[in-house]
Amino acid sequence: MPRQQRAVATRSSILRAAAAVIDRHGYEAATVAEIVRAAGITKGALYFHFPSKEALAEAVIAEQDEWRTQRGPGAGPPVQAVVDLTYSFVEALLTDPLMRASVRMTLDRAAGDDVIRAGYLGWIEAVADMLREAEAAGSLVPGTDPDRFAYVVTSVVTGMQLTSEALTGRADLPQRVEDFWRLVLPVLVRAELLDTVDPRPPASRAGGAAGRSSPRSRTPARPS
Repeated sequence: MPRQQRAVATRSSILRAAAAVIDRHGYEAATVAEIVRAAGITKGALYFHFPSKEALAEAVIAEQDEWRTQRGPGAGPPVQAVVDLTYSFVEALLTDPLMRASVRMTLDRAAGDDVIRAGYLGWIEAVADMLREAEAAGSLVPGTDPDRFAYVVTSVVTGMQLTSEALTGRADLPQRVEDFWRLVLPVLVRAELLDTVDPRPPASRAGGAAGRSSPRSRTPARPS
């Protein structure tokens, strides 16, 4: 393997190992020695890529930006893209230790204020961009402010995943996100276009439009 490819692979291995350790123990309790053992490398190799534990934390947090960039809006309706982004985020929290550790350290403020702010602002701006596209296409309820709405969506999903983690280990998070969208879509999307946005998790859409219920036709489940 060429040297540059080995370096990229080693860096990725370190990030994954750090994420797994931090996901289990939290940032403060995670030690460089344990991360080195998990990655199967020397301490010198770790410090070659990351000069400090703080630099490693910032790199793990920055993975949120990389993840989000790889899941940019597709060719479908912009509001659907926002809905689908939230479900992709849920799936990542449930299956990807790197994403879980990144989010955990953001919430625990395990990096400098500028890094933490950039993380939140990146999410808000990504959602706002999609909603601006929806506004330009005439899909939003008149008077909707994409920037304010993006702030609300980002804040609610952040808080929702914390509540779900505390109550069910995030097992009910997809259902809670669906409940949120069923409540919110009628005040976000023009009434005549509501049926073009599916609030369900992607895995529930196999039946297509025939299996879809309107956001207004189902009462969200009460929190257990």
